[in-house]
Amino acid sequence: MAHRVVVVGGGLAGLASAHHLLAARPDLDVLVLEGSERVGGKTRLEQVAGVDLDVGAESVLARSEAARDLFEELGLTGRVVHPEPVPATIWSRGTRHRVPVGTYMGIPGPACDPTGLLDEGEAARAGQPAPFAPEGDVSVGEAVATVYGRAVVERIVEPLLGGVYAGRVDELSLEATMPALWSAMADGASLPEAVSSLVPAPTGRPPAPRVMGLRGGIASLAEGLSARVTGAGGRIETGTLAREIHRTPTGWSVVTGPTIAPREHGADTVVLATPAAPTGRLLRPHTPAAADALAGIEYASMVVITMALPRARMADLEGSGFLAPAVDGGPIKASTFSTTKWAWVREAAGDLAVLRASAGRAGEARALQRGDDELTAIAHAEVSRALATDLPDPVQTHVQRWGGGLPQYAVGHVDRVRRVRDAVDELPGLEVTGAAYDGVGIAAVLAGARDTARAVLTRLDHSPRPVAPSTTKESR
Repeated sequence: MAHRVVVVGGGLAGLASAHHLLAARPDLDVLVLEGSERVGGKTRLEQVAGVDLDVGAESVLARSEAARDLFEELGLTGRVVHPEPVPATIWSRGTRHRVPVGTYMGIPGPACDPTGLLDEGEAARAGQPAPFAPEGDVSVGEAVATVYGRAVVERIVEPLLGGVYAGRVDELSLEATMPALWSAMADGASLPEAVSSLVPAPTGRPPAPRVMGLRGGIASLAEGLSARVTGAGGRIETGTLAREIHRTPTGWSVVTGPTIAPREHGADTVVLATPAAPTGRLLRPHTPAAADALAGIEYASMVVITMALPRARMADLEGSGFLAPAVDGGPIKASTFSTTKWAWVREAAGDLAVLRASAGRAGEARALQRGDDELTAIAHAEVSRALATDLPDPVQTHVQRWGGGLPQYAVGHVDRVRRVRDAVDELPGLEVTGAAYDGVGIAAVLAGARDTARAVLTRLDHSPRPVAPSTTKESR
């Protein structure tokens, strides 16, 4: 009888964990349980004006070893693409400015010139860093404002970091969101010295691309993973919500199905690749400490509005898009000019221009409680304002809502995750993985899934015997 692993959650974390397990041990019996009707998590392809487009995450960090290795394993390397070498901008105080070069996530390095984006006094303050020596984790906003002034936080760092986390920099953890910076500071460097050590020296050549995507959309990664998992003998069940997990004499049991007709899936190991709240509910009977820690991770909701417009009736979109600081009070936080940023989208769209706008920050869920038509009209008007032009009416639009889409790494997050993992380590045969822990981007999620699979394989190498298969039981 084969060792069985049940993976709860069919997002990229769960799918990648299952893939790595089967790639290393084809003899494993791997079952992926996804509560919704589709896999892929916060990646998704939707057809807009005849073009399949990403309506969630669209790229991954180019330096991600986990992503590059996975692309190679899935035969996707030939589809890897990078953004066009066009600048991004920040739409601040009614004007679009190029994102300053020489920053680390918006924190100015020694060669950064933020003038224009900052006024004369703000730029002067930023050029005279003040000392700062935190005794423990602090918010990004507190650290940067103390050293460089509040304007750097509001006009540069918040648009960049807030765009990644849909969060507020006055609440986001410096240790969790900028671990390399924090590590340098822990070794004795000041904040400016740490930034300087992490910002590449100018070379006079165009910088290497920071992100990469896939021709046809990054969401096709989920399709590739699903196909590889099932092709290797694994099974994926969608529309199957895990309601409970129980210890058994030989491992674990995952309970799905209605209470009047539960199904129990026996497992040697269970991987919980679900967001913090459902993971906490499943863990609470076994480790209240982990459940309590997970309950403290809040999530931000967001919405992505995609618009296809007739290119012949508009000027060319300049740059890859823009970010909008929260301090300006606008209803959108960013816009991506997809047909300018991605050559493959431009080729697929033909005579259409495709752009997307995103809205939603932590604590702004009510602002998203508008109808699709109203959100689209707002996004269309805001992008028109940023471009100082009247965009033509869209040919077709799509509104994708991501309720509770992004975990918030509040001050103390690293310690919180440590408490979760220490508690879970006391439960042999149980692993947790996903965006709630070590990074919200695809790169971090894939790296976490790879490490999770390695941990499972190590344990199974010392496991005495596999468990019995799934059963269906009458109500007890």
